[in-house]
Amino acid sequence: MRRSLIIIKKGSRKGVAFPHIRRQSRQKSVLTNRFAVVLINPSPELKMLPRMTLGLQQIAAYKRDGFLVIENFVSTTACDGLRARAEEVVREFNPSLISIFSTHEQTRTSDDYFLESGDKIRFFFEENAFNSNRMLRQSKEQSINKIGHALHDLDPVFDRFSRTKEIEQLVRELGIEDPLLLQSMYIFKQPRIGGEVTCHQDATFIYTEPLRMVGLWFALEDATIENGCLWAIPGGHKLGLKSRFVRADAGGTRFETFDDSPWAEENLQPLEVKKGSLIVLHPLLPHLSRENKSSQSRHAYTLHIIDPSCEYPASNWLQRSAEMPLRGF
Repeated sequence: MRRSLIIIKKGSRKGVAFPHIRRQSRQKSVLTNRFAVVLINPSPELKMLPRMTLGLQQIAAYKRDGFLVIENFVSTTACDGLRARAEEVVREFNPSLISIFSTHEQTRTSDDYFLESGDKIRFFFEENAFNSNRMLRQSKEQSINKIGHALHDLDPVFDRFSRTKEIEQLVRELGIEDPLLLQSMYIFKQPRIGGEVTCHQDATFIYTEPLRMVGLWFALEDATIENGCLWAIPGGHKLGLKSRFVRADAGGTRFETFDDSPWAEENLQPLEVKKGSLIVLHPLLPHLSRENKSSQSRHAYTLHIIDPSCEYPASNWLQRSAEMPLRGF
């Protein structure tokens, strides 16, 4: 079956706290892995592409598949600049507290350092970065799983990257007319120890009522099957929400399960993309990434953007203080 993917348009809202708390470009489509990718020739001086307008066919494809792949959305220079800044931030990090990220036992690993990271820049280690004596097997720089969850608000380099007119336009084209940037993550997917992220829906972790949210996944390096690219179940977003990851009344976190049937992982499709590509993810799309056992890292940057007209429940694990309200573009 042919799968087609997508391209994009514009639109601000400044500070809002949680409710409780046509320029044209020549383009062509190519068929790869059963879906069409739109290729654009970007101007070399631009960090991101000129504005594009979604057509009815592209919108229909997103609604059908639950994801879009946009090649050359970010320039090589911009990718390298974000990587350099992330590496600098890690060098400056002094790990007095060790917090490990794992999708296998998330309720166990949800410590206060993690739960209070919604309005901070915090660092989470790979589960396999330590030996039996709880000492790092390799350098700190080669041991971090991710940085989260407010880089887009607290670091000027990430702020500029995250708030371009091209990103704003894309999000508005996808139906979020007054977008707010909720969270950001820099994901390293380290060589040889980059951990598996099990099959999940973003709405499990970031939920609004009604559900109006979009995930943006920027490939800062080539993402391949070997180094742990994303895999997705096309059309799987139509199955409904299976669970929510929420704060427990007694402290910590828990899962609320609505459907415990297993994912149809035989339908997973690899989303191998080149450096500079953007993958847009529907909040209900089932997706995962496998371990990186290769010698090549797979750096990526992600943003999650919500509609402020929706309710953001107090039970969501990710919260931030009233002193640091969400901002738009």
